[in-house]
Amino acid sequence: MSNEESGTPARRWRVWLGLGLALIAALPACGERGVQPPVVARSKSAAELRAAGLDSLPRRIQAALTEQAAALIAGDERGFLAAAEPGSPAVAVLRQQFHSLRALKVAIWVPEITEEPEQDAGELKVGVTVNHCFVVAACEPAPALFETRWVDRDGTVRIVAVQASQRGGPRPWEVSALRAAVGQRTVVATTPAQRGQLTVLSREAEKAAAVADKYAVGGTKPERYLIFYAGDAEWKRWYGGAPSAWAAGFAAPTGMGPHHVVIKAKGLHATVLDDVLRHEMTHVSSLPFDGGYTQSKWWLVEGIAEHASLAGQPLGRYNDLPAVRKLVQGGWKGPLPESAPPAKATRDQAGGAYGVSLLAVHRLVERFGMAKMLAFFKAAVHDDKALESASMEQFGQPWKAVHADCVSYVRNFR
Repeated sequence: MSNEESGTPARRWRVWLGLGLALIAALPACGERGVQPPVVARSKSAAELRAAGLDSLPRRIQAALTEQAAALIAGDERGFLAAAEPGSPAVAVLRQQFHSLRALKVAIWVPEITEEPEQDAGELKVGVTVNHCFVVAACEPAPALFETRWVDRDGTVRIVAVQASQRGGPRPWEVSALRAAVGQRTVVATTPAQRGQLTVLSREAEKAAAVADKYAVGGTKPERYLIFYAGDAEWKRWYGGAPSAWAAGFAAPTGMGPHHVVIKAKGLHATVLDDVLRHEMTHVSSLPFDGGYTQSKWWLVEGIAEHASLAGQPLGRYNDLPAVRKLVQGGWKGPLPESAPPAKATRDQAGGAYGVSLLAVHRLVERFGMAKMLAFFKAAVHDDKALESASMEQFGQPWKAVHADCVSYVRNFR
């Protein structure tokens, strides 16, 4: 499901830059193809800044962050933790983040002070944005904004606390120990308690990527799909938590880069794992990176993901056809659903909304072809054109007529 109204697309249950920046690209993983050699644009160290008389507080903090970034990319845990005040809460937090980020094959890590240091109870409160990528350095970096707290002891600044990001977070690597499996098109990560599922998850995610790639709007495929498999606690916390009681997964906007996928472990039967992965990963390939779209187009965003979830199978195999029939028998005559079902909707209510959306998109593909449907999606969702304008542009017909045909198709589908 695409749940942009709560900041995150989701899938229902079925059974189930500034001061002294350094740009640092990671060493390629063993056997990894398509990853360029490391590139480091070096900024001055804290000692060099002091020697040059440029040791203002923001510069010293930025220099410490830059040195820490270089250590992370180099796999130097001791160097990464050197930025933390010994004995402070930051040590444990940063140690866990180091190992989680390394498991995810962090490839770009560019920290920047985005809020001036502010004195607070003997410490320095500093807002930091980190633009980051995983596996491949040639990517659209995703930003993470979080608050850090520092102390300044005799000219040396160190971190004493790191607060998890609030905007669009917390991200899994900020708050959880992670284990990961890296494939050709995907990175799948989970907690140590769920690590036994990684082999199956990675295999199914790689197969789902081949389907989701076909729905890449504009032909631009994500460099990698990032999928997180969540236990109960993580499901309630990662990226702000599950958007709806009926969701089995969701796709979280990252701000600039592709969405990240979260799949709920509990109750997800192996027979529908591939379906849920295809659905959520198609949100990644089809939605704009900024995550925004006009809410009245919910049916289109979810319909394209449901279309992908079938992976070319006959419509008769779609699980929620009974819910659609129940909806039609109850008197449904349109319009196509403009917003997500309520968070506490019944399974039939949610299934009916998703099923209607699937059938509408299927009808567009049947009448106009896949390429035209994707072009319509781009015009309506990426370019935020009115449906009337997008319909005339791509289908050569008024939206009122196209919409009426879709509604008729849903009502008469057997």
